[in-house]
Amino acid sequence: MRMNVESFNLDHRAVAAPFVRVADRKELPGGDVLVKYDVRFTQPNESHLDMKSIHSIEHLTAELMRNHTDKLIDFSPMGCQTGFYALMLGVETDEFLPLIERAFSDILEATEVPAANETQCGWGANHTLEGAQDAVRAFLAARDEWETVMRDDA
Repeated sequence: MRMNVESFNLDHRAVAAPFVRVADRKELPGGDVLVKYDVRFTQPNESHLDMKSIHSIEHLTAELMRNHTDKLIDFSPMGCQTGFYALMLGVETDEFLPLIERAFSDILEATEVPAANETQCGWGANHTLEGAQDAVRAFLAARDEWETVMRDDA
């Protein structure tokens, strides 16, 4: 039975993380197109990112990607802790991949996690710049694999 949530229809056993894929596309009444990307860091049901790293990657990407585009609507972690969703305004894959690569490269150069304090964040102590940089470094090292979503044997 087909479910309403796109990712619930994806066989998580058949994917080959890390990858980046279009998870959804919606045309708005005014003609704008929202594109939702699945930015998957780890293999579902085999590994996951720790919460401090996820939280820090979320803050860093949400802030730093906006230095390269005004078309980022949202960058949010997946509850399963295996990746993130990026919601973009009219940004297709050939434009998105270099954007995420630039933002993640910026994370490697960061000296602090933006807004990692009690005033600007609901859990300001729950961050790790080093953990975020380690996860992003591994993701960037697999750049050649990003467009391969499914395993060969799937």
